[in-house]
Amino acid sequence: MHVDSDVSVLPLEAELDTPGWQFAVAGGILGWVLDAFDFFVVVFLFNELMAKFHVGKPAIVWSLTLTLAMRPVGALLFGFLADRYGRRKPLILCVLYFSTITVLSGIAPNYVVFLALRGLYGIGMGGYWGIGASYSMESAPRRMRGFLSGMMQGGYPFGYLMASVGIQTVAPRFGWQAMFVVGSIVALGIVLITLRAPESDAWKLHRSPSLRSMVTTLLSNMRAFAYLLLVMTMMTCLSHGTQDLYPDFLKTIPWIAKATVFGMKATYGIPVLYNVCAIIGALTVGALSERIGRRYAIMISLTLCLLSIPVWAFGGTLIAIVLGSCFMQTGVQGAFGVIPAHLNELSPDAIRGVFIGFVYQLGVLIASPVLPIQNLLQIAFGYSWALTSFELCVILSLMLIFAFGPEKRGRDFKADPNSGLR
Repeated sequence: MHVDSDVSVLPLEAELDTPGWQFAVAGGILGWVLDAFDFFVVVFLFNELMAKFHVGKPAIVWSLTLTLAMRPVGALLFGFLADRYGRRKPLILCVLYFSTITVLSGIAPNYVVFLALRGLYGIGMGGYWGIGASYSMESAPRRMRGFLSGMMQGGYPFGYLMASVGIQTVAPRFGWQAMFVVGSIVALGIVLITLRAPESDAWKLHRSPSLRSMVTTLLSNMRAFAYLLLVMTMMTCLSHGTQDLYPDFLKTIPWIAKATVFGMKATYGIPVLYNVCAIIGALTVGALSERIGRRYAIMISLTLCLLSIPVWAFGGTLIAIVLGSCFMQTGVQGAFGVIPAHLNELSPDAIRGVFIGFVYQLGVLIASPVLPIQNLLQIAFGYSWALTSFELCVILSLMLIFAFGPEKRGRDFKADPNSGLR
């Protein structure tokens, strides 16, 4: 699919920073950290959940799939609220909602209730990104948009990192159910920070007068929506395809049970290391995208992913697995670190919250079978070939998508009232 490139770099000298923008950006970033933490808790508790609910691994995998599949519902619901009533209040509502559902997940009496709660959690998880990303990118100074985009998306691997740390510190002391409760403390902090943040000036300028006008704007930008949907479907395959089952893959390596990484069990230590690298990748490539452009920065990251596959999936030693997973996640989250800025810049102003949130989460929905597919592939061909074959196709597809895609780096959200892709 070819879309003409439209790069728009506007002068930054006259830009005035919004007072208190740091609180808006902090609220957006911390909420995404918490969102990721609450999602990845389940990834690290396969055995405990299987034992409690007396189900097999596929049942727990399907709970992750249901969470991913419900995210578009949340994107529509909270996105329309954010475009109609502002960013702050819907963001606070969304954080309190998914944090409460997470706590309830930890005390679910049976698998059916747990599955239903994880589906409801998916609504909150899906609702948050569109609000948080639009609020952060609209509030951030343009000169810092790329770096803060990386910081926003870097919140996802940081949440993953905190989950891997928590499973070794919180769970042994307080029990594994405590992993579903500890994030509620962070949720309250996010609420307090967001209460101090200003409302988005860009939202005030481009606010839609009615739900009908929002729907009309969405329908008139379907070409952009279709392209970005393709982007987010494949980006989700890249991210979740390299992350969600990788801790389980590590457990299948015979020698890894006795290995340690910086005093931690390798099955926990390796995720800690590759998530640190993921955060560095998101920040670095996000900042780089301000200089070389969004698409080129993403394509450099994808090249790193491609080169890391042999040691990531077939490494025969601890150092090989560590290096392979670190390089892979540096590339994956390096590419993803550009996404918040890129999607915001390619979206129509009047419905930015629902547009970027829905396209992001609908892409997640379309890609939601990735975990069952990889699980079936690993049963048929083994984990290494399952991971390799799947991600090789994904990475090469993304290279083509970004090579022929559009870009509007540096777009001014506050001074372009008639913007929108056509």
